[in-house]
Amino acid sequence: MDDLKSKGVGAFFWDFFGKIARHGTTFIVTIFLARLLEPSDFGLIAMVMVIVMVAFVFTDVGLGGALIQRRRVLPVHFASVFYFNLLIGGLLTLITLLSAGWISGFYGNPRLIPLIQAISPLFVINAFGSIQTSKLRKELDYAALTKAEVSSGVLSGAVSILLAWGGAGVWSLAAQVLMRALFYDLFVWYSSRWLPSLSFSFKALRQLWGFGFRMFLSALLETIYSKLDVMIIGKLFSPAVLGFFDQARRLDLMVTQLSSGSFVAVLFPVLSKVQNNLPRFQTIVIKTLGIISFVTFFLLGIMYLVSEELIVLLFSDKWLPSAAYFKILVLGGFAYPVSALLVNILTGRGNSKAFLRLEIYKKTVLTVNLFVGFLWGIEGYLYGLAAAGALSVVLNIVFASREIRLPFWVLAKPVVTQMAIAAAAVGIVSLLPNENYGILLLFFVKSISFAVVYVVINRVLRTSSYEYFSKEAIQIVSHTMKRGY
Repeated sequence: MDDLKSKGVGAFFWDFFGKIARHGTTFIVTIFLARLLEPSDFGLIAMVMVIVMVAFVFTDVGLGGALIQRRRVLPVHFASVFYFNLLIGGLLTLITLLSAGWISGFYGNPRLIPLIQAISPLFVINAFGSIQTSKLRKELDYAALTKAEVSSGVLSGAVSILLAWGGAGVWSLAAQVLMRALFYDLFVWYSSRWLPSLSFSFKALRQLWGFGFRMFLSALLETIYSKLDVMIIGKLFSPAVLGFFDQARRLDLMVTQLSSGSFVAVLFPVLSKVQNNLPRFQTIVIKTLGIISFVTFFLLGIMYLVSEELIVLLFSDKWLPSAAYFKILVLGGFAYPVSALLVNILTGRGNSKAFLRLEIYKKTVLTVNLFVGFLWGIEGYLYGLAAAGALSVVLNIVFASREIRLPFWVLAKPVVTQMAIAAAAVGIVSLLPNENYGILLLFFVKSISFAVVYVVINRVLRTSSYEYFSKEAIQIVSHTMKRGY
């Protein structure tokens, strides 16, 4: 196993199991908080965080990604971006403080003003750890990133649970957001061993600007469109309805992150290192797409079948309305992991122009759904979102196949194949009787039945996705045992 693949496998291992640990921690914290707090509390914090997440994109205008993509990076590049991030973070904090009244007026909810003011320092806090994170990602040191994320999640979760237990309400959620960012900064500063020098250079920023600014525009579009639905629902519906929706979407995002997040996170720096070796680049993409397709549809098929049981088991009966939203979200859940991989092809090759053009096309489709979907309520919007996600995958495949000179069907085949197998497995399991099972037993019966049917069909058909997954799983286990993780 060559050095790059060895580092990539090690990075994947730490990032993947870090995601399991982090999402597991988040799950446990959310379970406690969901039982201690009301859905309206989660709706209120979602209204605040949608503004915060959009503003976050401005913290480094894509320069962090440019640091990772650029092959030759000097200390002055890191230092210049660090100070630039602090400046932007301070400006965003000030703007958010001054805009608190306007934001609460938009939602028609004065309870948001103190929440917005309390969370505004988050921009500065995150700016302090942004370069350390980019540096560790560039070096594929996902062990340090994983430890920082999990540790900060555990500590901030403990604080929020104690506050919620003491009756702090929505403030326990605000404290969780701030404390997690603060703890994370402390850990990545310790792990990276990097300290900013006193040097600053506009020339260094300009060298990163060409790639970084287009990535910034793409990230801005992505973030705005991923949060616009929260703003619309928060404006048109009650905080409780938004709480149900936000809980369903967070659960869906967790599933898609587990299915592909580690591959995608590790893949960008790996592809950047082999961007000039097209045959090797093609091989990595084809194998990774096969594995992501297999894992993604495996998890989504199970989640579709057990949506109601999962919501009730985790959050109690009062959150049951979230199950309907979650089930529809699962239908289009494959779009994120598959698309994230495909756009990494463009960024890994440094083609930020094509990346930005692709994002504009996809956002045009999402704009149509935002204006049309809500005519049929939240459910209508979600069904439209699933359709838009499928179309975005097609667009991503078109752009990616052109970039690396592969036929369209080579990239589309594993996605279509695993989608068809998952649909068939769901149909078969749905025919099984389930009237005499309790909710916990029904959860396991559906999950295990789908897993068996899905794997058996893949083995019988000898799909490339299943073969890639089996081979890489064996290698990862062997590599892990040798390295003693």
